[in-house]
Amino acid sequence: MAVKNQNNYHDEQNKQNILKMRAVLDTLPAFCKTFFRGIEEYTSSRTRLAYAYDLRLFFEFLHEKNAVCAKDDITKLPLSLLNELTRQDIEEYLEYMSLYQKDGRDIVNAERGKSRKLATLRSFYNYFYQSELIQNNPAALVPLPKLHDKEIIRLEPNEVAILLDQVEDGTKLTKKELEYHKKTKLRDVALLTLLLGTGIRVSECVGLDIQDVNFDVCGIKIRRKGGYEAVIYFGEEVETALLDYLEQRDCIIPMEGHENALFLSLQNRRMTVRAVENLVKKYASRVTTLKKITPHKLRSTYGTTLYQESGDIYLVADVLGHKDVNTTRKHYAAQQDERRRKAAQYVRLREK
Repeated sequence: MAVKNQNNYHDEQNKQNILKMRAVLDTLPAFCKTFFRGIEEYTSSRTRLAYAYDLRLFFEFLHEKNAVCAKDDITKLPLSLLNELTRQDIEEYLEYMSLYQKDGRDIVNAERGKSRKLATLRSFYNYFYQSELIQNNPAALVPLPKLHDKEIIRLEPNEVAILLDQVEDGTKLTKKELEYHKKTKLRDVALLTLLLGTGIRVSECVGLDIQDVNFDVCGIKIRRKGGYEAVIYFGEEVETALLDYLEQRDCIIPMEGHENALFLSLQNRRMTVRAVENLVKKYASRVTTLKKITPHKLRSTYGTTLYQESGDIYLVADVLGHKDVNTTRKHYAAQQDERRRKAAQYVRLREK
């Protein structure tokens, strides 16, 4: 009997991203395929898919708003078009991205959304410009929007305790939610304890297989952004929650293709990112109404706590998987400032 090969979560996601990107490429000018082949070696499939979506918006804008581009189907637009576009064309596109309608609903892009779309165009233009296939590079002339620092939203220590207590006892859940809670309590406790106790990303969490958990060293093997693997270590609380859940998990018969998944849905399939987001939202809404808590905010909570306890920004960067420590410093600078403020209280010049 032939054994069916089972792709891990990350391989499956990569496959789906490639198939989605090919579908988007069929709606773009033919020369775009050259660009995506050129960047394949040093970009992830997720990044290339995001680029493809952004470029589709760009060419749809040109086709709708530019008289020259409106004459031909988008797929027929020539590479020479890039030479004819100006800085003003790109600035008008970014302005349009601030607010536009699609499928009957308003789409809004703030400074970060517009910055990403310009970054896509810069990469796109740079590729053809450096390959000497075009002579002009107007995207390089448009400055990136100024990004304002966003306040870090995180849970305070007492809120973390209340959240985990709520996941365990479910006192504030509705009657219908309590029916599900009876079946998912151990899973939910393990999942949220893991997120809060390690700071891993939600995509890293749902991608975990049972064999990725090693209780001998109290570590989990995860696949980071960029595709590399790392081992993240966990403490006693995470260990206890995982062991309790795995006793229940051993009694569940997963759907075919989901046998290795650590966290399973009620349909016995690997949990999705969206499912974890909804799960966190459900419990967090019972704890605080003033903060919009997401899985990423649980990651911020872990990072803040680790920095407060260790004072080691390089350790925080390493554990969170930030390639550039400046990314970490930018996010946790407020904590550094808070430590400096305390210094003013330690030194007394004269006795009162």
